Amino acid sequence: MSKKIIAVNAGPRKGWNTDTLITEAARGAEAAGAEVERFDLYRLEKYTGCISCFGCKKEKNKGHCICRDGLTPVLDAIRDSDGLIIGSPNYLSELTASFRALYERLIFQNLTYNLETPCCNDRPIPVLLIMTSNAPDTMYAGMLKSYQQTLNRFVGPTKVLVSGNTLQLKDYSKTDWVWSMFDPADKQKRHETVFPEECRKAYETGILLAETGFAAG
Repeated sequence: MSKKIIAVNAGPRKGWNTDTLITEAARGAEAAGAEVERFDLYRLEKYTGCISCFGCKKEKNKGHCICRDGLTPVLDAIRDSDGLIIGSPNYLSELTASFRALYERLIFQNLTYNLETPCCNDRPIPVLLIMTSNAPDTMYAGMLKSYQQTLNRFVGPTKVLVSGNTLQLKDYSKTDWVWSMFDPADKQKRHETVFPEECRKAYETGILLAETGFAAG
């Protein structure tokens, strides 16, 4: 039986950096024989982050968020999957609000508040966390390390792929304001030379996720 991988885009822009890297990782997983189901969070029915109802803390709901909304099919699909690819652009030094909504509910449903067994997830799955940013790759290492540690603990072994100094527009000269903070030529050059290598890495990591679940390396 082929593995089932869930790919989640927590960014709003189709065809741009985050979307492209997720697509490449998903292609890699498919090349390794996995079946990929994709969700675009900005195109789902209305949903929220965790509402602190504590329904998931009842034994009968263990490991299940009981809030029913647009995120429910995503959470259900992840729970039944063999791996997760999730990507988000960086907004104001954080991941998107859509990412946070899913992240809160994905993690909290597995948190028990029990010192002996703090996590009730008895079926860990590998996670590839992708972040894109117009800032340099190294700007948010601490923030991403925190996400990685939490995902490791409550979802499964997690790898992080970061693409920084990304190209945001096809033509910076057509904006109403002068974006003097950036060098459009430099961004374009990086997009043409470095970004394809990041796409290749995403593809290869997708293969690894589907084949070994990050068990080796």
